[in-house]
Amino acid sequence: MVLSPLVIWLLPIRFFDGGAVVCPSKRFLNVNCPGCGLTRAFERITHGLFAEAWDFNKLSFLLYPLAIIIWLHVLGLIMGKQWMWFLRRWY
Repeated sequence: MVLSPLVIWLLPIRFFDGGAVVCPSKRFLNVNCPGCGLTRAFERITHGLFAEAWDFNKLSFLLYPLAIIIWLHVLGLIMGKQWMWFLRRWY
């Protein structure tokens, strides 16, 4: 699920906790994949609940800054600005 940090910040805390399980490995095999809990962990980081984010997915602390950088870069491309010019060499 790709949401901007602003949208996640505007949603109430624990918004994604009550939904159905959509991960196939968790749903059919009852095994957590590396992405399980990532959306909920991003939500917790955005709201400053770092201990809960750590419990959901430890990888989120590496991916969250990367996601913010990519989000800002795409936002800059949409607005016609070159904020993250150093990312241009990768595509």
